[in-house]
Amino acid sequence: MIEIKNKKATFDYFIEEEIECGIVLKGTEIKSIRNGLANIKDCYAIIKNNEVFLLNMFIAKYDDASIFNHDERRTRKLLLNKKEILKLKDKVEVSGYTLIPIKVYFKGNKVKVLLGLGKGKKTYDKRNSLKEKDIKREITRTLKENNK
Repeated sequence: MIEIKNKKATFDYFIEEEIECGIVLKGTEIKSIRNGLANIKDCYAIIKNNEVFLLNMFIAKYDDASIFNHDERRTRKLLLNKKEILKLKDKVEVSGYTLIPIKVYFKGNKVKVLLGLGKGKKTYDKRNSLKEKDIKREITRTLKENNK
């Protein structure tokens, strides 16, 4: 199963809520994603005219395509219900949240994007999360050594 994750999203943001949404893609983009040639590291979403768009998502060009290949970093539309879009728009504009893609994956034959509603972390928050991660790693390491 092909899954493209944004590991930096949880490091840079506090994710409050997650929403699964569809994405409008071209045929060559689907084939590139199936080959695992996509990246959502520097990607984000915006709401414009009551529609949600994904900006700066990298999908490599498909090698076997003809001259009708896609642009690698084009703006892609996300598919959500009107109620969901209005709810997200309210939270983004009023509460100061950001829309970050957490992962891209296949559900059946369709590509889905897990969109996170997050607030940015400060540098001291990032240091604390690194410290917690190191502590958890050390605990699991000592537990494994004790079990042997």
